[in-house]
Amino acid sequence: MTKTTDRPLPAVELRVPTDEDALHWHRAFRHPDVMEFHGGAPAELSVYDELTARQRRHHAERGFCFYTLLAPDDGAVLGFTGAQPWPYDDWGPAGEIEIGWRLGREHWGKGYATAAAEAALDAVRAGGVRHVVAMIDARNERSLAVAGRLGMRRAETVSTPGSQREGHCYRLDL
Repeated sequence: MTKTTDRPLPAVELRVPTDEDALHWHRAFRHPDVMEFHGGAPAELSVYDELTARQRRHHAERGFCFYTLLAPDDGAVLGFTGAQPWPYDDWGPAGEIEIGWRLGREHWGKGYATAAAEAALDAVRAGGVRHVVAMIDARNERSLAVAGRLGMRRAETVSTPGSQREGHCYRLDL
């Protein structure tokens, strides 16, 4: 894997999401900046209840998921990162494994997303996955930078249904 970061990455801890993590994710992601590229408005708690349950199933079935990202010093929930099967059949990279990351606003710019994504990729490799994709809004410079630091390459441009926003599909061979 090619890494292009010039500073040491922070230590990170990942765990399979718990029932409680639905509330932690709901709180961490309600800032408008966090949701700008994820529908704009904060999601209801029920969305995170379903998402954390689905991630536990993915981990049980595949050995990887979107993990809860914990602060190395106090164990506070910073966000999530990891991989899951692409959740849509009607658009995007259907049938592929998507890597993703989302952090609470106060944790941006500290290297957590890159460090956590690298750690999550180890679990994905161990699960026998040969390549991953990341679908990123073309305006999301921070996520585009993380993809670059992970060594991902831009493969195609897509329009998201509904919003018709331009997005980029990045790929990484493992």
